[in-house]
Amino acid sequence: MTTRKSLSLDFLKPVLELEYEIQQLRKISKHQQVSLEKEISFFRKQLSTIKYNIFQSLTPLQRLHLVRQADRPTTLDYMPYIMNQWLELHGDRGGKDDPALVGGIGKLDNHTVIFVGHQRGKDTKDNVLRNFGMASPGGYRKALRLMQHANQFNFPILTFIDTPGAWAGIDAEKLGQGEAIAVNLREMFSFDVPIICTILGEGGSGGALGIGIGDKILMLEYAVYTVATPEACAAILWKDSKRSLDAAEALKITSADLKILGIIDEIVKEPVGGSQSNPYQAGCILKESLIIELNILAKIIPSKRKELRYNKFRKIGTFYEGS
Repeated sequence: MTTRKSLSLDFLKPVLELEYEIQQLRKISKHQQVSLEKEISFFRKQLSTIKYNIFQSLTPLQRLHLVRQADRPTTLDYMPYIMNQWLELHGDRGGKDDPALVGGIGKLDNHTVIFVGHQRGKDTKDNVLRNFGMASPGGYRKALRLMQHANQFNFPILTFIDTPGAWAGIDAEKLGQGEAIAVNLREMFSFDVPIICTILGEGGSGGALGIGIGDKILMLEYAVYTVATPEACAAILWKDSKRSLDAAEALKITSADLKILGIIDEIVKEPVGGSQSNPYQAGCILKESLIIELNILAKIIPSKRKELRYNKFRKIGTFYEGS
């Protein structure tokens, strides 16, 4: 597997510098055969404290930059940690197999499930192949085919959202991008089986909503979910993309804000340093959350589940102003 390079983020520089110091101490200890465990232990404690403090106070824009890092785990990275067994399935049965949106069948605990999710690339070449996780109409139709299969055979559906948005090219419009997403929205409201959606990284606009209708919406702690990227929002509102920090604050894109607004249901904790710091631990935490939610949803009769799903989304955006 090709290792993806991390972007260097300014707010992570103290962490990277301390990690480098620890690495150098280990090299000295190994080559000169001297014990430096006390020094290494001291710096590791310092590293934990610095990481904790930095990640407790991340701004919305810093969270966005964090989840855009190349080493952030993707849908297919999580599958070995979440599923006991799994198999990727391909094609929309219309001549397309969009690599930006993947799906398949798997075993989660004692449940057979269908999963679909956005898939970013692992390096530049892979990102070009997967169109940076921006799905085409064929991708959303592939997802719909798999979800219809799940509904037919009574398999719960798990979706994993991680995209800056749907592909906005001319060819996408020609192939019916808006229609493909709209059909998915309509059909996901009609399915009898439980649906759990999880925002893994960046959830952007209609591209996220195309697989984002569910009974439960989970969101990783440092993930973001937004109607438009802060850069696009700033360019639209103020004609200045440099005001993305102001836009990110105003958009309420963080998990904590969205939980208060009732747009998501649960926040899934991440390891200190984000999921990229320990993908295995992040996967185990997510798996536990999915099993809990799936067991709860399985006890609700389908007609009631559909009613609750519909009402949940009808309430989004409703607010009351005082006099």
